[in-house]
Amino acid sequence: MILDDLYGEVIIDHSKRPRNCRPMADANHRADGHNQLCGDKLRLYLKLEGDRVTDASFEGSGCAISTAAASLMTESLKGKTKEESLTLLDVFHEQLTTDTPVRRDLGKLVVFCGVRDYPARVKCATLAWHTLKSALVTQRVTTDIVTTELVPTEMVTTE
Repeated sequence: MILDDLYGEVIIDHSKRPRNCRPMADANHRADGHNQLCGDKLRLYLKLEGDRVTDASFEGSGCAISTAAASLMTESLKGKTKEESLTLLDVFHEQLTTDTPVRRDLGKLVVFCGVRDYPARVKCATLAWHTLKSALVTQRVTTDIVTTELVPTEMVTTE
């Protein structure tokens, strides 16, 4: 079995049997995300004690890559500080959007490095991560919907 086949199996496993796919009543951080290109929708729940993620879960609907990314992300966040989580987001995003050598210190998240060869699928793999950033940066529960699409600057109001 070649490495790409193994990576594919991990993605399929997490898409068919996502981990941490459940609402979280006691979440103290929450954000919603939407990938308009693929139709993926996600609600991310985080429970932070101090600066540390003690629990993470999600619910929603999406393609196999989006669901697997949310599943693996929630597994990888538990026990990390807010800063460590945001650093992991940056590293993950860099791995999917640049030609930098694959970092093996990503653990299971390395399975998504092949997605960078399919630019339309990068948004699927990063939706949960963009939503994570919103949940951590906005402090608490946000009603804004995070999107993987860029908003043209002329549409941004500064009132």
